[in-house]
This record gives sequence, structure tokens and C-alpha cells, in this order.
Amino acid sequence: MATDWLGSIVSINCGESLGVYQGRVSAVDQVSQTISLTRPFHNGVKCLVPEVTFRAGDITELKILEIPGPGDSRQCGELQQTEMGIPGVGCQVGPSQNGTGKVLKKPVSSSAPQNIPRRTDMKNQDIIISPQQQCSKSYMDRHVETLTQSKGFRRRHNSWSSSSRHPNQVTPKKSGLKNGQMKSKDDECFGDDIDEIPDTDFDFEGNLALFDKAAVFEEIETYERRSGTRSRGTPNEKPARYRHDENILESEPIVYRRIVVPQNANKEFCTDSGLVVPSVSYELHKKLLSVAEKHGLTLERRLEMTGVCASQMALSLLGGPNRLNPKNVHQRPTVALLCGPHVKGAQGISCGRHLSNHDVHVILFLPNFVKMLESITNELNLFSKTQGQQVSSVKDLPDTPVDLVINCLDCHENAFLRDQPWYKAVVDWANQNRAPVLSIDPPINEMEQGIDAKWSLALGLPLPLGERAGRVYLCDIGIPQKVFQEVGINYHSPFGCKFVIPLHST
Repeated sequence: MATDWLGSIVSINCGESLGVYQGRVSAVDQVSQTISLTRPFHNGVKCLVPEVTFRAGDITELKILEIPGPGDSRQCGELQQTEMGIPGVGCQVGPSQNGTGKVLKKPVSSSAPQNIPRRTDMKNQDIIISPQQQCSKSYMDRHVETLTQSKGFRRRHNSWSSSSRHPNQVTPKKSGLKNGQMKSKDDECFGDDIDEIPDTDFDFEGNLALFDKAAVFEEIETYERRSGTRSRGTPNEKPARYRHDENILESEPIVYRRIVVPQNANKEFCTDSGLVVPSVSYELHKKLLSVAEKHGLTLERRLEMTGVCASQMALSLLGGPNRLNPKNVHQRPTVALLCGPHVKGAQGISCGRHLSNHDVHVILFLPNFVKMLESITNELNLFSKTQGQQVSSVKDLPDTPVDLVINCLDCHENAFLRDQPWYKAVVDWANQNRAPVLSIDPPINEMEQGIDAKWSLALGLPLPLGERAGRVYLCDIGIPQKVFQEVGINYHSPFGCKFVIPLHST
């Protein structure tokens, strides 16, 4: 019986003092109770001696790693001579204890280095498959074949059939041993001949047509509804998206119509945030300014506020900080300011003074009159203290295009000015200069506007301006809320943190 175990590869555990040894059994002595191993390994390191002998009292545990069979003893011997630098590696051939079948020849994990075989040495090799692996192989083969057929691949059938094979039958396969080297897993996966690769292209369009996206999404939604994943909202509900300046916590519903005028507005505007700003008639606007002046918002204060807002808008139109900085002194912007002999002209002169204070080259046109309004005289006196230039003739206006034209020629009441020669000459010059036009407080009637504007600036509340007014902006001139209520307007400021806001037609 002892000779039956010769040639087996075993692992002997001799405890913590001596460690673990692996090797091939070379001799077993029943009388002296010893066992000898040839080409031994001690704790994964090859021993310097060719053979070691152990007594039965020193052995704590003995494991048989490999039992040679009748037809595999030569192969195991060859393997040991060529590659027996690997402890625990060999050929396990023969029936198991319960007789279920043969076990697979496979490498056992070890700390010793392993030789990687070449691809040229991995041809015509045999392998023994256990019943469990045969079942797994046949199951995987059926599913892989079904998957590849559904995806449009042309599968190359192997020469063996797993379903008709006996569990203990030895199956030839392109893996095993040849020239004493093991075939690696990479060669098993990528070792096919290039000539056997199918030359047909993959049908992407046909494969995509096999996928029913609507059915998959319906199945996902059905599962989520059943599992309660979307119990807090409807399946098609989309989360709200907020800007960086919007508050996500809303304590009460937003009211977008905060300004209500006594009569129906002819035209309505809205701000960037969606607030509705109705237009008012010229009579109601004139009444509003009169009541504000009675409460202390004098004409001088209104002119100053209008000049500041208009100059701030003009500075942004001229380029803002990109144009007006110390490094661009050679690109000083030029503005032509066209004013008439009325309050609208005084507003333009106030705007020109602030622009000139911000290092803008301002050319002020104002016709000569024997008697001027007091407000115009006061504004001219302040404007003369700046670097701005005042002219009274069209011939003194620039021949080249300017950066911006500010129009303050038109008036709500004095329509006879449109018949004056100087008015017609200035209008012709502005239309030929091809510079963008900003109108401050333009009149309602489009027939009274001789110059088409790109932008228009309204004061307090907008008038029902037409298309010739261009894009409408609104400025805050400081009218208190109770003044609005006194004239019958329910007013809440739409300006927010700004003094000039853009308006959009609804």
C-alpha cells in the first residue's frame, strides 16, 4: 500500500517550528515511520538539498496535492523535471473519493514564480473536465450562443457537444500540456487562428433595432411605481431649475402684477424677472410728476436723477469698464448730445455733464435763443465747468461717426419745433451719422420723432411707446410710493437692486 503513494505531490505541515514542505514522495518506510520528499520546497522556497525525510511525530498535517495515474505518470514526471519549481502544481488524474468523476488539471496558488508558456507550445493539448465544470460549460455555451445569435454574430461551432457527453468522458480540447509547459489563459482566449475569424461586419443598425427602448423604460417605470421609488411625486415630474440669484425657498406665491394703474393700460411691459409694468398715458404721467414736485421732488432734483441714470446707461452702452479705463486713454469715446430749448433738453444737458465728468468727450448741440428756461440756464452753467464742448450750429458737429448720439430734441407739447430749420438740419445730420441713438423720455406720437432710436429711456413709468423708440429701458427718478397712491396707482418698485432696468413688450 505504501508504494501506491510514490510519485504523489504532497504538502506536509510540521508546525510553527519547522514550517510547511511540499514535494514529490520518493520513499515511504512503514517500519521506521518516515516519509521522504524529493526536490522539496520549504515555505514556498526551494530547498538546497535534493531530498528531505520526515518522521511521523514531526508531521502535524499531510495533504495530498496530486496523485499520479496510470497514463499520466510520465507526463507528471516530465513536468516535474521541467517545471517543478512550483510547489503544489501537478496532474490530478483518477477518480475522487466519492466516485463522481475526474478533476481538472489546474495550477494551485503558490508563492513560487511560474513560467509563462509560449503560444507556439500550446497546440494539441488535452484536459480532463469534472462533471461540475461540464455542466457549467454547457450552461455558459448555450447562453453565449443565444446572446451572439441575438446580436447578429456568426458563431463558430466547436467540435464537441456538451449536452451529449458523459460526465466521466475525457474530452479533447485545445488546452493541456505540450513540451512540458502549461497553456496560459490568454492563449485560451486569444489563441485562435486569424484565418478562422469571421470576415463579416457587425450589423450595428440591426442590433440596435432589436432593442425596444420604449418597453425597457415602461418596465423601469412600472418597477419604480411598484417599489415606491417615486411615491413622493409623479413619474413625469421635472425638478425646478433656479438661477444663481433666485431663492429656492418660497414662503408665499409670487405676484407678478404689482403695479395697477387706474385706467386700462394701452401697452404692458415686463422685466427680466417677469414683473408686469403697465404703461400710463401722458396726462397721468404729467400729473404724477406734478404731485411729486408738490411734495418736494423739485424739478432740479428730478433733472439730477434723470441725468445720473441716463449717463449710467450711456456709459454701459459705450463699453463700460472695458472701454473706460486708464489703459484706453487713446480710445476716448465721443458722444453727440442733441438738446432742444425745453425741460427735455435740460435733462440731456445734465446727462452730458455727468458723462464729461467720466472722461467722455461730449459735444452738446443747443440752438441759440434770446430767452432760455431757468432750468436750462442752470444746467448750462454747470456744463460749462466741464471739458465738454457746446455748439449751436450743425456745421460744428463732427463729420465722422461718433460713438453714441443722445436725442433730447423732441418735446411732448411744443410740436412747432419740428418746423424749425435748425431742427431739420440736426435730424438730417443724426440720420446720416450712422451712430446708435439713445432717446431720453421720447414722446408718445411717433410722428413727433424725427430720429429713430435704438434705445429709449422712460422715467418712473413707461409711456405707450411705438416701434421707433427701439428697446425701452426704465429708470427710477425717486418718486415715493405714497405719491403713486395719491394719483391712484398701486405701486411696488420693480427695480430691485438697480436704478435702470430693461423692459420687454408682452
